[in-house]
Amino acid sequence: MLKNTIKSVKAMIVLAIIPLMTGCSWTLFNSKGQVGKEQGNLIITAILLMLIVVIPAILMTFAFAWRYRAGNKKAKYTPEWAHSTKVEVVVWGIPLIIIIALAIIVWISTHRLDPYKPLESTKPPLTVEVVATDWKWVFIYPEENIATVNELYIPVDRPVSFQITSDSTMNTFFIPQLGGQIYAMAGMRTQLNLIADETGQFDGISGNFSGPGFSDMKFITHSTSDGDFQRWVSGIKAQNHPLSFSGFKTLALPSEKHPVEHFSSVEPGLFQRIIDQYMDSGMDRHSDDAHSGMSMGSAEMPVNHAGE
Repeated sequence: MLKNTIKSVKAMIVLAIIPLMTGCSWTLFNSKGQVGKEQGNLIITAILLMLIVVIPAILMTFAFAWRYRAGNKKAKYTPEWAHSTKVEVVVWGIPLIIIIALAIIVWISTHRLDPYKPLESTKPPLTVEVVATDWKWVFIYPEENIATVNELYIPVDRPVSFQITSDSTMNTFFIPQLGGQIYAMAGMRTQLNLIADETGQFDGISGNFSGPGFSDMKFITHSTSDGDFQRWVSGIKAQNHPLSFSGFKTLALPSEKHPVEHFSSVEPGLFQRIIDQYMDSGMDRHSDDAHSGMSMGSAEMPVNHAGE
């Protein structure tokens, strides 16, 4: 009675979970960019190769349980059986072949999908400098001399070269439908090359927990035609809202659910200055130590002369 009740409860739980799974997002398998599609194909290929072992193992579990059940008197009973070369070849040989195949595929794909590797295209890449702050994304367009907060516009069918850093804790820059994520770290620059094959809106997120506002650290990526992209840039330039380094430091202060914001111009070299601020601190200390040493030496000189 108890066993039947437990089985009934398990069945009810499974039936309750199935409808919930219909709301799951299959974003990673609905890629809208060259890189995302190739990464999705790699995931599917790896899964199919592994299923070559998984599916037979599952089926054989039920087959063996049925064949060697207590009530089957026709099953051959061999309690002294200990070794079979054929079984060993299958058990070790097939997984070995799969591992070698996966290793070759991953090796080739890793080099082909290197995030630092520029994408081949007849169009020149668009450079976008990305800064992760607490808890918002700042996008600087150095060629257009504009910047945005939590809003990214890119032209369709044109490679985008993302230069990525952080002004605070480590984060990850991730647009699931366009390609894989990459880390954003303070004082360092990472790169990611992506391209959108279709126009549309794609969600962008942070894939690394970085504090209370992490869950709302999101942005929308708009893939548009070249004409719409230029009109968007012109609209921002028409505003009178520049972004300086001091303004950026104020902007970078912790805030949650920061609204979309536009900047009509950007201080030259702002992105590099954001990176260098962590390097300058060490240089300043070294410089201060040197000045301190020189001052101590100068102070000692009168004493030596006085001794003479």
